[in-house]
Amino acid sequence: MKEKVRMAHDTTQVVIAGGGPVGMTLALELAHHGVHSILLERNASTTRHPKMDLTNGRSMEHFRRLGVVQALRAAGVPPSEPHDVVWATSATGYVLHRFAYPSADGYRDRVRVCNDGTGTLEPSMRVSQIVLEPVLKAQIDASRYVDVRFGCAYEAFEQDADGVTTTVRNAGSGETQLIRSHFLAGCDGGGSAVRRDAAITLTGQHAVAEAYMVHFRSTAYDVLAKFGISYHLQTARGTIIAQNGKDIWTLQTLAPPDSDPDELLRAFVGRDFEYEILVANPWTPHLVTADSYRSERVFLAGDSAHQVIPTGGYGMNTGVGDAVDLGWKLAAFVNGWGGETLLNSYEAERRPIAEQNAATALQNLEVRLAIADAIAGGEALGDLNTSDLSTVRIEVGRKIAKLGNAENESWGIEHGYRYQPSPVVQPSADLPAFDPVRCPSFAVAGGRLPHYYLADGSALFDRLGREFSLIVIGHQDVDPAVRAAAEMSIPLTTIILQSEEILNNLGARLLLVRPDQHVAWLGTAAPDSWTSIFAMAAGLGQDSNLAAA
Repeated sequence: MKEKVRMAHDTTQVVIAGGGPVGMTLALELAHHGVHSILLERNASTTRHPKMDLTNGRSMEHFRRLGVVQALRAAGVPPSEPHDVVWATSATGYVLHRFAYPSADGYRDRVRVCNDGTGTLEPSMRVSQIVLEPVLKAQIDASRYVDVRFGCAYEAFEQDADGVTTTVRNAGSGETQLIRSHFLAGCDGGGSAVRRDAAITLTGQHAVAEAYMVHFRSTAYDVLAKFGISYHLQTARGTIIAQNGKDIWTLQTLAPPDSDPDELLRAFVGRDFEYEILVANPWTPHLVTADSYRSERVFLAGDSAHQVIPTGGYGMNTGVGDAVDLGWKLAAFVNGWGGETLLNSYEAERRPIAEQNAATALQNLEVRLAIADAIAGGEALGDLNTSDLSTVRIEVGRKIAKLGNAENESWGIEHGYRYQPSPVVQPSADLPAFDPVRCPSFAVAGGRLPHYYLADGSALFDRLGREFSLIVIGHQDVDPAVRAAAEMSIPLTTIILQSEEILNNLGARLLLVRPDQHVAWLGTAAPDSWTSIFAMAAGLGQDSNLAAA
């Protein structure tokens, strides 16, 4: 049994309300930087609802950095399974168009061969949240920095100049207790009690549609995989998601709350088949963002801060980005080298990304609706499931291909996003326009460092240190930078690389990279003052109003 490094009874550095993927990722990020947390989850176990079904490449890069990627890969869909998206007349009808995408193994090979900086070091992974959460919980259970308390519900908080007092209720006994911490993070979902108590409101579109989910088990491959292995099978009636590449599936469809799940399944498939319903329920998608991500020592992350519709798979993945950004910044402040401006930058950086992702998800929905209209136009000419309408099906397929599938190809949204403007990132007035589909091959201040394999076969990302990293290409005098960082007690790893052709694509010879792999500053020559650069990147531009740990 592991030994926990415990602080004084019922005190910690950060309290995390919510034990879903975002809360657990935040706990792992804090632990990565040596910061203690208590994680509260009102439920006694991890979720039994499937929810998300894809952890994108950017999130997987973070999990690689946190040392948990192999455990996740072992639990996900086998990396040999393709990620194809198929549009069909029905599950037992005809294919209208197939958007073919490589498996995780195929993607990894392609990125290594191309090595153009536009891909991710880690491929995306097909995995249901039901499977993901137990793996993350095993990781935090094993961490000496995380006190995991499932079956303990957040009740209320009070904060003052020195910290936060959180009231917690044991779901089994009903007893309450107090926990004192420096910070509180609300990762407690769309109905966030932390957000409510912080008096933070949501803005956007509530109740975008009426949706229904049917999670079921079946080995009727003749109807569920008639067109071969795919990730999503989509028709005008909804989407069936292959959750584990074997026998677990989820139907997502627009339907009223009083719908019969058996009828929904039969209508989608087009005939009776053998299945076992595991979970079935209506749900309401929202497109909303919190008006603020912070109230003094209280922060929001994940669904408590933003909610998006599922077109694009941005929900949990946006939350993972929140957890990483918030986690390293809280850790820097608690560990004494980050300033108040660093804490302020969390909202400045992450809220625009949530709004950007919500807008893109809505655009993706509009494309799906346009495809449904194209199918409806074909159906107006007759039953598309009959063999004599092949010419009509071909024309509908052409329309689908032209409309495209940006929701599964928006690499700019998924890993090419940038934190500009940000108070802790080098300002840049001449950035090229952001492309939601393509990730740039060159380094951008505020953007994620592009992934490249070096001449020796190693990945540039794997050279980065735990905190700040200074990448030096060629001959540069870095002693002033090292001295400035040491004088400011800012942890710095210096990475000196020989000039090689592939690194010319970065467009800079010096790059200061943050713990989250985003570029804080870059240049072709040393700045006039390294002290000013580090002060900016660590958020030391103003005096802190909060007491550091």
